Amino acid sequence: MADVTEGSTGGTTDVARENPPTTLRGKLKIVGPGLILAAGGVGAGDMVTSLVAGTRYGTALLWTIILGALIKLSLVEGLGRWYMATGTTILEGWHSISRWASGYFVVYLFLVIFFYGAAVTSAAALAADAMIPGVLPIYGWAIIHGVAGFLILLIGRYGLFERLMETFIVLMFITVVGLAVFLLPGLPQNLAAGFVPTLPEGSLVYALGVVGGVSGTYSIAAYTYWVRERSWRSSSWIPVMRVDSGVGYIVTALFMISMLIIGASFLFGTGTNISGEEGLVAVSDPLEAQFGALAKWLFLIGFWAAVSSSILGGWNAAAYLFADYVRTVRRVPEDQAQEYLSEKSIYFRGFLLWCTFPPMLLFAFGEPVLLVIIYAALGALLLPFMAVTLLWLLNRGNIAREYRNKIVSNALMTLAVLLFIVLAVREIVGLF
Repeated sequence: MADVTEGSTGGTTDVARENPPTTLRGKLKIVGPGLILAAGGVGAGDMVTSLVAGTRYGTALLWTIILGALIKLSLVEGLGRWYMATGTTILEGWHSISRWASGYFVVYLFLVIFFYGAAVTSAAALAADAMIPGVLPIYGWAIIHGVAGFLILLIGRYGLFERLMETFIVLMFITVVGLAVFLLPGLPQNLAAGFVPTLPEGSLVYALGVVGGVSGTYSIAAYTYWVRERSWRSSSWIPVMRVDSGVGYIVTALFMISMLIIGASFLFGTGTNISGEEGLVAVSDPLEAQFGALAKWLFLIGFWAAVSSSILGGWNAAAYLFADYVRTVRRVPEDQAQEYLSEKSIYFRGFLLWCTFPPMLLFAFGEPVLLVIIYAALGALLLPFMAVTLLWLLNRGNIAREYRNKIVSNALMTLAVLLFIVLAVREIVGLF
């Protein structure tokens, strides 16, 4: 989908680097980072959230997926606009507000990746075991997925990484979206009615969960590194970035809507309880019983593609963010940043080690309770932190007026702050 060639530093250079395309068709031809965001951001948790919403409330909460995609898109577009208009990354922006702001983020990053690494590889292992049962224990499949992800990213070629993520997107579409289309004729409710905002009794908590669960968390902040690899580094590329990120969130919304349709099609009204990745895999058996083996395999392959792409996307994002933190603390300017902001940099590869191997300890020893509490609390506060800081940075006088937030951006980011604070309070209170 992307028209790119390998650059001398291991990144990629667009054929049209000097002259950004001005037509919609031209912009669509070079879409890429947005698809990485979609593939890496949709994981097992997002699939569970959508499936549960469809199982409990049918299609009534479809509108929450659209709202969530719009809110997350406002954050990603703001991040991209900040980078291209100022020439500085969001880590530099946070550091300019306070060293505590950037320090908070890097502490969060170390903690979240420790648990994320174990969770995402275990989820991929569950899918692999469901497709090929009894060959290996779950932890064996998890180790294989973790090492494979590490080796792919260790190669340090952005072009390879982007094409793999696009392949996962195609797999997810053929399987999960294809399955949703197959099940659509048997949908017990009017699909169009789900796009009209309504809240069935007792659905508020689930509606908030769906809105907040659309796409990723910390990986959103890495979007600018992927557009940087494409050499979209000046304000002239902002229109291209907006199309690219928009396509990414359209893909994300379609995938989550498909999961909701799957839940609404054959689980709505059955009283089925889905809990975590294990429950997600267990859905494949009644799916096979009702619709045949093809439906089961489509679901399992789509699940595996979603969580496997989250391994690559999540780890790549985290490694970039850590490398940029080191660069920011050392005050290395953008024009000298390649030593840090490269998939071949020692800082990028060093953090990949942290992403991959320490989390494997959790397979044997379980999760330390105190770290779980700290990680969950910091994680719940990340998205409101991101929204508040973007509101601050993109309304300041040191950014050109034409690139500052407009009314719509400010409204969506303010809504994001309010929503994510509610979700954060609920998450933190639930820990104790």
